[in-house]
Amino acid sequence: MLGWHRDEAHLAAMRGSKTLAITKNCTAPLPENLKTTSDLAQCRDSDITIVALPASAWSSVLPSMMPLARGIMVSATKGLEKSSNTTPLTWAKEALKLPAERLCVISGPSFAKDLAEKTPITLVSASSELTTAKEVATILASETLRLYPSNDPLGVELGGILKNVIALAVGMSDALGYGPSTRAALITRGLAEMTRLAVALGAQRQTLAGLSGLGDLVMTSTDDQSRNRAVGLRLGRGEDLKEILSSLGATAEGVSSAALVEEIAKSRSVDAPIVSLVVKVLKGEIAPKDLAHTLMTRPMREEF
Repeated sequence: MLGWHRDEAHLAAMRGSKTLAITKNCTAPLPENLKTTSDLAQCRDSDITIVALPASAWSSVLPSMMPLARGIMVSATKGLEKSSNTTPLTWAKEALKLPAERLCVISGPSFAKDLAEKTPITLVSASSELTTAKEVATILASETLRLYPSNDPLGVELGGILKNVIALAVGMSDALGYGPSTRAALITRGLAEMTRLAVALGAQRQTLAGLSGLGDLVMTSTDDQSRNRAVGLRLGRGEDLKEILSSLGATAEGVSSAALVEEIAKSRSVDAPIVSLVVKVLKGEIAPKDLAHTLMTRPMREEF
């Protein structure tokens, strides 16, 4: 097993301590079979390559490991690739010329800390070639990690991307003290927005009702380990976005994805009011408290 990091000094410190930093407050023993490198070219000939980079880093990092000699590239990224405004796998297929049957995504309700502590977790493994999804699911599965194969990689990717934006709204709502009724409404109507947009882009509706859609949305929106929820909470308390991001110490993909998601929704004529209002809050055009008022006073419509 080979792990890559761009900073050799970081790798040296990790090897010296024999620990792997999972979060600021969580470390795990460095696996004995894990070798590390800062030379991405060494990762070209693996059976499976798991990419856990921020979406913004795909286009600047991954070309350095091409050509991928063999094997499957698995995305664990939950954001839109900015240069193309597409999902990571869509970008990889077009920019890296990787065939769809060698591309897979894993997603679902899972925090890194929970994975490290080996609590029971279920994810989805998705590829346009179901055999690929099953192969990845079989290789990664353990007594505490179960993966369900899917042939809807687009739906699985979009679930992981879109839920981050909704989690920002839920965080703001909770910070403002609106309580569980409002939280449940935002999650439910947020799922409706996610599903409308995903289906318009060609995903399967049922995927958004599963682990990589509803499951990940509930976890990200309600648990304080979530970076996107944390940003929403702090915005709702009146903090400045730039200060929040500078002190966060990690990537909150919902912040960078929100405007891109809104752009896609408009291009497909998909109604996405929560997303649009989150974008206005992030741009400083409205205050978090105005988000709820605007949603509540929208023209009447049927639920479905």
